[in-house]
Amino acid sequence: MMVRMPLARVAGKLLLPDCRPAPSPACPAAATASSSGSSNNSKPPPPPKKPKNRLRTFARTVLVTVVAGSGYILWRSYDQRHPGEQLPHDPKLPTVVVLGNGWASTAFLKELDNTGYNVVVISPRNYFLFTPLLPSVTVGTLASRSILEPTRFLTRHLKRKTEVYEGEVYEVDPEKKTVRFIDNSEIKGEVSGTEIPYDYLVYAVGAENQTFGIKGVNEHACFLKEVWDAEKIRTRIMDCIEAANFAGQPQSEIDRLLSFVVVGGGPTGVEYAGELHDFLKEDLGNWYPELADKINITLIEALPSVLPMFSKQLIDYTMDSFKENRIDIATKTMVKEVKEKVVVAQNEKKELVEYPYGLLVWATGNTARQVTRDLMSRLSTTQNSRRGLLVDEHMRLIGADGIFALGDCTATNYAPTAQVASQQGKYLARAMAKLHKKEQLLKDLEQAKQAGAEPAKLDSLANAVIRASNIAPFHYSHQGSLAYIGSDKAIADLPVFSGNLAAAGLATYYFWRSAYISQLFSLRNRVLVATDWLKTKVLGRYVPRQN
Repeated sequence: MMVRMPLARVAGKLLLPDCRPAPSPACPAAATASSSGSSNNSKPPPPPKKPKNRLRTFARTVLVTVVAGSGYILWRSYDQRHPGEQLPHDPKLPTVVVLGNGWASTAFLKELDNTGYNVVVISPRNYFLFTPLLPSVTVGTLASRSILEPTRFLTRHLKRKTEVYEGEVYEVDPEKKTVRFIDNSEIKGEVSGTEIPYDYLVYAVGAENQTFGIKGVNEHACFLKEVWDAEKIRTRIMDCIEAANFAGQPQSEIDRLLSFVVVGGGPTGVEYAGELHDFLKEDLGNWYPELADKINITLIEALPSVLPMFSKQLIDYTMDSFKENRIDIATKTMVKEVKEKVVVAQNEKKELVEYPYGLLVWATGNTARQVTRDLMSRLSTTQNSRRGLLVDEHMRLIGADGIFALGDCTATNYAPTAQVASQQGKYLARAMAKLHKKEQLLKDLEQAKQAGAEPAKLDSLANAVIRASNIAPFHYSHQGSLAYIGSDKAIADLPVFSGNLAAAGLATYYFWRSAYISQLFSLRNRVLVATDWLKTKVLGRYVPRQN
């Protein structure tokens, strides 16, 4: 049955009846109490935050972070550029002569408390070079100055004044405890060679490029060990591009000029090949589109695979990535001769093959420098290794008194890497601190004996001397291996508990960058490298050739 509801019309408008249920008359008091309690005890929920408020909070947070970060950078930069006063040279203290300013000696200087020593640094260059990022300089991803740290920046922050000489050591006399060196710069003064004595010698001269005596390598190949090597490679890349683009160039010559050959499948060779691919693909392809598809990169390695220090899955990942990027890999291939325009090699089938090239980069390892070979000949009865100087577990040169050898110039069970050399330098700095403490305690013990001190005090000093004499041997702690392989990809082999963690890809690439940023020695270098990476991402690499 349908119930009709009365409708009312007021001032021409149709009004619908109120259909809401009326309050129950049975419990009027309860209803009243309920409404009264609700209004008194419960508060209305707060209104939701408006998106505008959230945006304002985020903007303020970003502003505070930027201001605080900028303030820290300015303060830290000022503090590093204005070091305090240093203690003067003290002729009563022993002299420590440091040869070289690579990874080992720089880590030694950074860690050293030289309050008890007069320190002298001698090196052919007056700066430290962050070598892991050197391949990035070859293609303009980074500017060379971004990975250079002046040696005097480190020595000026030591507690005692340190002498720094730019010169090349050509003779070390372990019997007379002297070092001879010459000024190797283009401009020389009246004195261009001298000899200085030492009490302790930190021998860290590094190594030179290994050519295995192959004919033509020194004449035609480019090495990748120093900053001028990277700048030379960068110039030659553009020379090859412009020569291939020259009017009337025959196709066979274009193919040769656009062929880039890398010999050596270690981290240096692989990272350079990856950086070169990025440069050719991301930058040169935009400005030389007619040449982009004709560029060829070949990596030659004598071993069965590249990057032998990495796990097999990372090696396979690198090989697949290179294949995707059209980088040819020739493993089990040994270079027999380097000609002006062709590399002659023997493949795994024992066949001689030729690789035409416009640019050849040689990155095959290290060998001892001449000054190291001369030192070994002076100590021929104890120094009989072809790989380098033999040292004991405390990094002391076997057969010589007061000489410590570090880094690539030594023949140890460790790989000749920056990581090993850096740990050796830090270890030696701690050992030198203990030696100084021991000397101080011996003096205190002698003075106490002369003053007729109590037996308990004498025993305490004697025990302290024994503890200071107990220097633990060097132990290398592997922190993992990293390598960039191009196309914003990197690989990482990291020790985790009793095993290894293998990682690869884009996330590892950002980890690789953050790891290298953290290893740079100064805030200045960190800011410069980060800025260069940002500029390259936004503006691209600098293509024009600099004469």
